[in-house]
Amino acid sequence: MRPFDTVTLTTERLSLRPLVPSDAEALFAVFSDPQVMRYWSTAPWSSVDAAHELIAKDTAAHAAGEYIRLGIALQGTEVIFGTCTLFDFVAQSRRAELGYAMASAMWGHGYMQEALRALVAFGFDELDLNRIEADIDPRNAASARSLARLGFVKEGHLRERWIVEGEVSDSDMYGLLRSDWLATNTR
Repeated sequence: MRPFDTVTLTTERLSLRPLVPSDAEALFAVFSDPQVMRYWSTAPWSSVDAAHELIAKDTAAHAAGEYIRLGIALQGTEVIFGTCTLFDFVAQSRRAELGYAMASAMWGHGYMQEALRALVAFGFDELDLNRIEADIDPRNAASARSLARLGFVKEGHLRERWIVEGEVSDSDMYGLLRSDWLATNTR
């Protein structure tokens, strides 16, 4: 993959950009919120050190083209309130996985839908992906609706896939093919 350290995407209301060290407090606010992390595959963060570690890891991974995680901010502001990620690239199959999280105070405004639409378009248009996958907790109805609005199809259910802090949960697997995306998102 190509380096991702300079990738920025803009939408009507949002700016998506790589995380920088000054984002640590805002990132910690998102990932330490139990509401945000309710259906995540890890426990809420307990220290801002986790944010600093993630930003450092992202910086190296972006330079190496390993994955792309972009912070989400309202246009004209610098404060991020979420992230969206394409990761687990499989070059031979032109496939990646989609991940995302957003501050609970920003839910219900369509921001994540807008951000994901931009990142998915980047994946298909710029990275020439053929397939994007998402793994969500079946209890996360809002996430399932977001994926469906983008054209993702539920393709499977994996029982007891995650155990986070002693809680066992299933996974629903979603997929979006480039051909399906292009059929509904022609410009």
